[in-house]
Amino acid sequence: MKPWLLLGRAQPPGGGAELLLYQRDSEFSLKADNQELMNSRVYGSEEAMARLGCQNLGKRPGARVLIGGLGMGYSVRTALDTLGEDARVVVAELVPEVAEWNRGVLAELAGRPLDDRRTELHETDVAELIMAARGDYDAILLDVDNGAEAMVREGNNWLYSLPGLTAAHGALRRGGVLAVWSAVPQPAFVKRLRRAGFGVDEVKVRAHGRSSRKGGAHHVVWVAKRG
Repeated sequence: MKPWLLLGRAQPPGGGAELLLYQRDSEFSLKADNQELMNSRVYGSEEAMARLGCQNLGKRPGARVLIGGLGMGYSVRTALDTLGEDARVVVAELVPEVAEWNRGVLAELAGRPLDDRRTELHETDVAELIMAARGDYDAILLDVDNGAEAMVREGNNWLYSLPGLTAAHGALRRGGVLAVWSAVPQPAFVKRLRRAGFGVDEVKVRAHGRSSRKGGAHHVVWVAKRG
């Protein structure tokens, strides 16, 4: 088996775990220090998060969706494919190099979602966009860590705190959805979502998604709806 080739490294602004991009043949891996954040062979649950968050927005005129975390572009692509032609997908990616990789070596993995005219990329912390919003979004999709606790940078903990979730609640329109990806269930986070005013469903999704293989790992998507 061929060894992994290191293609690039990046340090999140303000500190945090170093991001490392590797390639082996046609497979790519994005790691935070030595822990894998994403792999180009296992992205079904990221697609599921975007479908669950946007599933009722396909016919809504001018739907507006905020995505925190660009990753390899799979969630952005799925949101675009689910939404209408007049929708707007606002993507917050804190690390400039991740955006560069998605315009370069990773671009074809998800069909160049950053080139779609409906995509609006902001190289900033998604928390900044959430705090600035007042009922602006029909859906907010968060996939910036491996669950509801900071991994890439300590500042991400705010997103999963009660103040952060309350801010997300206020950033959504009535009936809007906050979808959060996680590698594992976290009952305490579900309780915080409810305290922030959300109705919550915890959905188990296959990591491989469209893969034909049976079994395999599962991840979790919390679908939290503003009443």
